[in-house]
Amino acid sequence: MPNCCQSLIGERRFFRATVSPILLTAVCLTTTCATNAQESPKSSKSIPRLTSQSPASPLTSVASSGNQISLNGRTLAGTWLQRPGKAGQVTTHLSDGAFRQLIGVNFLNSTNWAKQPIQWFSSVTKPLVLATRLLGAYRYLDITNFAQTAGWQIQTNGSTLVIATPKTQVRNIIQSQQSSEASVTPLQQARILVDLDRPTPWQVTQGLAIAKPQIPSSDPDTPTPKSTAPPNREWTVTLDGIADPILIQRYTPQPPAAPPTLLENLLKQLSPAIPTQPIPPIAPAPAAAPEPLIQQVEVVKNQTIISLSVPFGLSPQVSTVANPNRLIIDIRPDPLEERDITWAPGLRWRQHYVNLGTERFAVVWLEVNPRKFGLTLKPMWASLDGLAGTAPLIQTAQRYLAVAGINGGYFNRNNRLPLGAIRRDSQWLSGPILNRGAIAWNDSGQFYFGRLTLEQTLITANDQRLPILFLNSGYVQSGIARYTPAWGSTYTPLTDNEIILVVEKDQITEQLPGGKVGGTAVPIPQDGYLLTLRANAASAASQLPIGSAVRISSATTPADFSRYPYIIGAGPLLVQNRQIVLDAKGEKFSNAFIAEKAIRSGICTTATGTLMITAVHNRAGGYGPTLAEHAQLMQLMGCVNALNLDGGSSTSLYLGGQLLNRSPSTAARVHNGIGIFLQPR
Repeated sequence: MPNCCQSLIGERRFFRATVSPILLTAVCLTTTCATNAQESPKSSKSIPRLTSQSPASPLTSVASSGNQISLNGRTLAGTWLQRPGKAGQVTTHLSDGAFRQLIGVNFLNSTNWAKQPIQWFSSVTKPLVLATRLLGAYRYLDITNFAQTAGWQIQTNGSTLVIATPKTQVRNIIQSQQSSEASVTPLQQARILVDLDRPTPWQVTQGLAIAKPQIPSSDPDTPTPKSTAPPNREWTVTLDGIADPILIQRYTPQPPAAPPTLLENLLKQLSPAIPTQPIPPIAPAPAAAPEPLIQQVEVVKNQTIISLSVPFGLSPQVSTVANPNRLIIDIRPDPLEERDITWAPGLRWRQHYVNLGTERFAVVWLEVNPRKFGLTLKPMWASLDGLAGTAPLIQTAQRYLAVAGINGGYFNRNNRLPLGAIRRDSQWLSGPILNRGAIAWNDSGQFYFGRLTLEQTLITANDQRLPILFLNSGYVQSGIARYTPAWGSTYTPLTDNEIILVVEKDQITEQLPGGKVGGTAVPIPQDGYLLTLRANAASAASQLPIGSAVRISSATTPADFSRYPYIIGAGPLLVQNRQIVLDAKGEKFSNAFIAEKAIRSGICTTATGTLMITAVHNRAGGYGPTLAEHAQLMQLMGCVNALNLDGGSSTSLYLGGQLLNRSPSTAARVHNGIGIFLQPR
């Protein structure tokens, strides 16, 4: 099995987007180029260009805009704009992702994409409703009155929106008592109340697993036992406010106790001359006390940071109330807050628990109507200069100006090369492998699911036919592989002793020895391609002398795949024609991957033609679904056809600038994804 990114939970990556979506939007607005703002690979004219959709609003309606927010002196990523208002006033608009994640605002259910009810230290039954505006790849909320009511001071500094909120005092932090009886439940829920003198921005962030300290045995010859229980996980809740020094002292961790002194066991050093009395058994040591939930409270740069140690199977759910102003942190096995929000015409954000037998799985998904409302899907990938490379999905989606997206197929995490089908604008960027599941579609909103094989054949002038097994693929096996300009400007051998044939204008112009893995890079001709002959296929070089004319025939199995301009391959195929068709062994997935319980990504279509992109997370109090459970969940959610995508730490569901399903710091870099684009109205 190749080193696929199948489930690499816990890998952490941090990033900062390098391209300003607002600047790209402004360029589109000023030049009215509705189809040319998208950045695309530059290595070949033949590589299809993915065009993003420019907003329909004129530039004159925007006074200023940017992609950075300075919140109380900390500069953070987030898009914003200001527009002329009534009586010479300026209105301020934040992208809803930044508003939700930087300020801690809770979005309430809504069926009207133009209005978003919110809750922030306020009533849920009588929520404040903010007007929304779709522009480019973002949905902006008019926060003008909200900010004024909250006492914020707002000004602009170039591309940065500077926000200063009133100084806030953290008056008290109270933790409810947990049951001391171990038999009550293995998952002890708890509640933390944080009392404030006024509403203030807050954020919650998931951290790394917390390594448990090993307590050495009193016997030097006895190995220290290793815990089989999953470790706790670090979470931090950060508030823009200053905690009372008494609170900081109350939750300051005590220095660790000194390890026990190991006394020499003299009985093992002396051979007794006479039998000794049996040594009475030593009573087992009492069980270690559970780690305190609140590990530390500290104030850093006018922020109060509450560090938590949360047991496996539990996560914090944070909410706010008014009168008194209070942050409520509930530690629960089912922290997902259910949502059903119409985000744009034809684009709906949903998150619920889906029951499968006695288990409850947290599922976050987007429903897309690609026919009625002009929403389109395109493959996207990380690199500007070819197929090698990975990046956080947020960064890739923002570069492509996608409004939404999900991670796609597998890749080799070491060399960052694709391991599956990518087809765009009817051109193969990377070929499929191992007859694995794939999804194909067109711009009319038609989709096709199946297990995909690409059959390419090299045909010589005297009608010799040689199979080409791999196209622009990081999957390396014996046989003939083909690398086109879509791969990049050069090809570096992936195995020892390859024979490389240079083909220009359908004629073999050179035969080169590949040498060692990772050796000399060979330029890929812009008007041709390279053929690499690996292992036993090297003997075919004698049949392909310099000067030979060659051509390539290409077909897919099933043939229906060839009718669609866009394809992403992953696998395994889960559901077809409403029936579960899971055959992970047949698609050459490992036994460990098949049995693993992990976070999973999926894509499916329903009986009404709706497309769903889904992120299935852990079951309440446990791990994520197996592949079999994933197939059943997709079927329960109404999927007529469904495909499993790359999962684990790769699972990333993106909407409007932010990830919906996890903290960005817990999401791995991915090679490719599926972007959703909103056409101008």
